[in-house]
Amino acid sequence: MRQKASGSEESAAAKPLPAVVLVVHGPNLNLLGEREPEVYGRTKLADIDRKLKELGREIGIKVETFQSNSEGAIVDRIQAARGNVHFLLINPGAYTHTSVAIRDTIVGVAVPAIEVHLSNVYKREVFRRRSTIADIVVGRIMGFGAEGYYLALRAARAAIDASHSEAN
Repeated sequence: MRQKASGSEESAAAKPLPAVVLVVHGPNLNLLGEREPEVYGRTKLADIDRKLKELGREIGIKVETFQSNSEGAIVDRIQAARGNVHFLLINPGAYTHTSVAIRDTIVGVAVPAIEVHLSNVYKREVFRRRSTIADIVVGRIMGFGAEGYYLALRAARAAIDASHSEAN
């Protein structure tokens, strides 16, 4: 037979769990700060992830981050998020322009997503202007460097709040 929880345990149990946002970084983003800093900036990926987690704590979101150069690993991680996250922020890197697999996975897990790019893809080579996920994401943020991730996290918080108020 279970004993009744003490007052502090009861109040902790009554607190709603924070929303969870998964941030997925695609190929070559592990080289941020070193690779083409004139395009991608000097901020390292570890710093972006750290700041995302700090901001998440400030705004009541648990942030999980993941980076891979492998399309299959990205697909696997997004699939593992199904039913476990409230929102997806994704910078597919070069897979933005080519990956039907990542697109199909985002559709399949039915988690709302925001596409993030450090650079403004419309100021770069023509092939970078095509995104396989642009029409299935809630929105796209690009051209603001690392700040784009933080803008996206705040936008995800607002969207989560809006969906909860619509449900009530």
